[in-house]
Amino acid sequence: MHWFRFYQIIGVFIWYRLDIFFVREEKSNLVPRLLNLLFFWRSAPQQRAIRLRLALEKLGPIFVKFGQMLSTRRDLLPPDVADELTKLQDQVPPFAFSQVEAILIQAFNAPLNTTYAAFDPVPVASASVAQVHFATLHSGEQVAVKVLRPGIAAIIHRDIALLRTIAWWVKKLSSEGRRLKPDEMVEEFARHTEHELDLTLEAAQCSQLGRNFSDKRLLVPAVYWDYSRKQVMTMQRMFGTPVRDTSALRDAGINLTQLAHDGVEIFFTQVFRDGFFHADMHPGNIQVVTEGPDKGKFIALDFGIMGSLSPTDQYYLARNFLAFFNRDYRDVAVAHIESGWVPADTNVEALETAIRAICEPIFEKPLKDISFGRTLLSLFQMSRRFGVNIQPQLIMLQKTLLNIEGMGRELDPNIDLWHSAKPFLKRWMSEQIGWRRLIKSAKHELPYVLAHAAEIPRLFEQYLRNQSEFAKQQSHIDAMLATQHKQATWQKWFISAIGILVVLQLASLFLLFAN
Repeated sequence: MHWFRFYQIIGVFIWYRLDIFFVREEKSNLVPRLLNLLFFWRSAPQQRAIRLRLALEKLGPIFVKFGQMLSTRRDLLPPDVADELTKLQDQVPPFAFSQVEAILIQAFNAPLNTTYAAFDPVPVASASVAQVHFATLHSGEQVAVKVLRPGIAAIIHRDIALLRTIAWWVKKLSSEGRRLKPDEMVEEFARHTEHELDLTLEAAQCSQLGRNFSDKRLLVPAVYWDYSRKQVMTMQRMFGTPVRDTSALRDAGINLTQLAHDGVEIFFTQVFRDGFFHADMHPGNIQVVTEGPDKGKFIALDFGIMGSLSPTDQYYLARNFLAFFNRDYRDVAVAHIESGWVPADTNVEALETAIRAICEPIFEKPLKDISFGRTLLSLFQMSRRFGVNIQPQLIMLQKTLLNIEGMGRELDPNIDLWHSAKPFLKRWMSEQIGWRRLIKSAKHELPYVLAHAAEIPRLFEQYLRNQSEFAKQQSHIDAMLATQHKQATWQKWFISAIGILVVLQLASLFLLFAN
């Protein structure tokens, strides 16, 4: 089956003429001419990007997910290909309820009606890795139950192994393919997909995001840990309207302009306050409460893909954004170098000039017409010239930023993402490098200092004793080294004397035989 699947993939690649991505169409190149001769029956009326999308859809859900991940790598892909891959939809027919029931019985080692008081056999959502059903617990809570597809782990591992094989051949056979770094793309996809195969990881991420927004500015479903396993995740059922249904939101009396600004603030709060953000915030995963005390608040769903940023990443991102706002392109270039995103020997002036060429034209437009996300994409594409190694977490951030900007403009076409973001970033930077940061650090360290204050005299006395012992050991070592030095000197003189005697003896013997 492994080899059958491999041949099937190769057949689809040949049928859709995907060799055009890896073999240059040059008159002196015999490979494309030979391929066209061997497969004369194939035709390619559509553009190459469309053919790639159709091929991935033909190969099934795992390749669709791979294509969706590729669409975020605009630092490596041509714009036409990246744009077309964003059209891939993760729509998979649901699997049978009998299989769902078998998985739940095995997970909880109990009949289904013992675990849940009621369970809707018709799924409300179905994707390539899992599907979701509504249910009710015996305690009365309404829940949503996410169940992994049966055998999906084996399918994913098989197809990823084949993707690795294809990536290896692409690198070996094509210089153009090597530039796309196919092996790195496959490994990045493998990391993301492996996380989705363990629903306890998703449940933990959901719980973490919920704690970060305990103030309920963003509503996150509670996790029912007693009803969650590796193959099953049970969470609070959320009631809301999909964010893309703007007419229904408007009819419910929701202020779409305020909603758009709230979405921007929530995004930047996740990134810069928490360093932990929902990295799959497309409209299908976002709902809005339309009635009750939480009316007008966002609901987040599906926590399989989350991003995290280190304090260093947060600092340099904020510094870059603020430098963009202030049109300080040199500081953007310096921040790229200091952060390690570009090689240390990069020419600052050349990088500054390239950044200015991208950013300066957009400032001639009205702010509402400027795409924050598209500007970031242009910078990523420019980065190839300077050997920038875009970190995976920044790729996820770029993808999320595009989703947020698109959602914001759908809610309010006149939204100015830059205007909304600048005050937040200025306040965050002030908290990181100003007196607020000093106070915050002092508060954070004070409990530790107080807890160990009583130990300070003992630790100081131990330090002095260690220093004394070290001095004694150092003195002993110095004495040993001096002795070894003397011995080495005597050995050198002794060997020299023996050498001289041997030479003199040989000379006397030579004179004796000569006479």
